[in-house]
Amino acid sequence: MALDIATVEELLGSDVLSTTPLQGGDVAESFRVKLADDNVVFAKTHLNPPADFFSTEAAGLERLRAAGAVPVPEVLAVSDDPPLLVLEWIQESRGTRPDEAEFGRALAKLHGSGVDAFGRQDRRTTGSRGLPNEPCDTWAEFYASQRLLPLVELAAAHVVLGSDTLAGIESIAGRLTELGGPAEDPACLHGDLWAGNRLVDVNGASWLIDPAFHGGHREFDLAMMQLFGGFGPECFAAYEEVAPLASGAEDRVLLHQLAPLTVHAIKFGGSYVPAVTQVVSFYS
Repeated sequence: MALDIATVEELLGSDVLSTTPLQGGDVAESFRVKLADDNVVFAKTHLNPPADFFSTEAAGLERLRAAGAVPVPEVLAVSDDPPLLVLEWIQESRGTRPDEAEFGRALAKLHGSGVDAFGRQDRRTTGSRGLPNEPCDTWAEFYASQRLLPLVELAAAHVVLGSDTLAGIESIAGRLTELGGPAEDPACLHGDLWAGNRLVDVNGASWLIDPAFHGGHREFDLAMMQLFGGFGPECFAAYEEVAPLASGAEDRVLLHQLAPLTVHAIKFGGSYVPAVTQVVSFYS
């Protein structure tokens, strides 16, 4: 997949001297781009993106960045036709230990920065499966109508989960007011917060990339962080000090992991299928 050099040069107002492909990402191609004005930027493209793919990502990045809580790369240029997103370059250091406590405190601040509703006011879909984000008044309404029930339809269409499991997810969707703990205001979420979407720079600071931004329950981001690991206990302890979770949060981790596990079952099958079934059994 080739980067549209002419568009990069037009949008940034500088000639491109070189491009170096980068590893990582399952839907886009990424590049380190050196410019004639001596700047280095990050750029990515997509062979067949959904509608408004990069402008939606850019809007999410800018919303997270505006909170002033967690470092987020600046959006330098964005285009949906041709598909292109250019960000400031973050010098990553895989050998530097992240300041986990600082990230936990910053994440609590991000979540508490406030959004108008559960979902997105621009109603744009997010994620590789284009999940809806229609604004909702409550988390239970949002998680049921914008996550679990659409995923049931997708899973049924892909024939990856058994009928009993699908019925179990539907049952959970109807009991979220009971299962979800005390009501909370919508939090400003990254929305896809696994370790691969956190960059650690040479100073140990954590930067957020590749968001699926929406207003949601703050426990969703925290549950996603625990699903695949990569975040230290100091992070969660510091978060809890700043913004304590409601009683019983540990019993709701699987509830929030149900959506991403179902997405992965649809995309990859394998061990994710029994994992979804186990979550459904837990709440049966």
